[in-house]
Amino acid sequence: MQIEKKDIRAVSKELLREFFVTHGDKAFRGNQVYEWLWSKGAHSFEDMTNISKETRAMLESNFVINHIKVDTIQRSDDGTIKNAVRLHDGLVVESVLIPTNTRTTACVSSQVGCSLDCNFCATARLKRMRNLEPDEIYDQVLAIDKESRLYYNHPLSNIVFMGMGEPLMNYNNMMKAIEMITSSEGLGMSPKRIMVSTSGVPKMIKKLADDDVKVKLAVSLHSAIDEIRSKIMPFSKNFPLADLRESLEYWYRKTKSKISYEYVVWKDINDNKESIDALVKFCKYVPCKVNLIEYNPIDDGEFQQASEEATNAYIKALEASGIVVKVRRSRGKDIDAACGQLANKQA
Repeated sequence: MQIEKKDIRAVSKELLREFFVTHGDKAFRGNQVYEWLWSKGAHSFEDMTNISKETRAMLESNFVINHIKVDTIQRSDDGTIKNAVRLHDGLVVESVLIPTNTRTTACVSSQVGCSLDCNFCATARLKRMRNLEPDEIYDQVLAIDKESRLYYNHPLSNIVFMGMGEPLMNYNNMMKAIEMITSSEGLGMSPKRIMVSTSGVPKMIKKLADDDVKVKLAVSLHSAIDEIRSKIMPFSKNFPLADLRESLEYWYRKTKSKISYEYVVWKDINDNKESIDALVKFCKYVPCKVNLIEYNPIDDGEFQQASEEATNAYIKALEASGIVVKVRRSRGKDIDAACGQLANKQA
């Protein structure tokens, strides 16, 4: 019976060093391999050109590199790039490069499908098949960094966990990926350039604060009224706004980092004065800013973009209360690549 090989990127540098010593080699060989795996993003052992053929063959017989493969790349007229990313087991997730005049942002996935049931989101219609491993999250970032350098002549500037899945429901793997992304042995990116977007899991928001990672936090809020929010995001019945508020206050006490609220205004759902007043009140609990997001409808159902007048009413009320508000236009409409509403079909 053939023994299943271990993914070498699940092995720490210390254990790699020990592996080489037990196989009659020098410990520093583990450092070389580790650099190839993370800093240089090697797809195969054959890529490791400063390591002997015999050593590469020995690695091949003991390990695999479960690297992602970018199946298809779609480029939007506005410069947005969508990657369909095939994983080693054939499942597919999506990642997106979003350019502006001053930076490029990677929108990455954390799960295949999603653990939650937000009614407006295409990903939520897919059952959660599995969590992504740390290296699979890292690979998405590495691929987009290469695209940023190729198409925009500068390295990746920012990362948002706003693709498929709820990142706080894959907490440990997300944190390991962030550790490598920010490590000098990985991409060396500042954690302040990373934003974790959550639908609002109070317990895990507190844990993120306690772990003091220095990342930024965004919350998909969409309503500051429990009854409306639970219709938009049914899982939130288990996480009422009072609990969410308490966890966000905890986050700010621990981190002193402002929160971004992601908020879509939908026709006949939250485009009324009661909803506006509730949001303004909720925003006063913790220093924050609000991103009003243009919605990409996933069908002809109940979730449709509200009128410009409704959006302007939100802007006026928030600004009158001294709350920073921005309107985020949907990017990549011609390739259907709106972060957080990524739809895909599993092969």
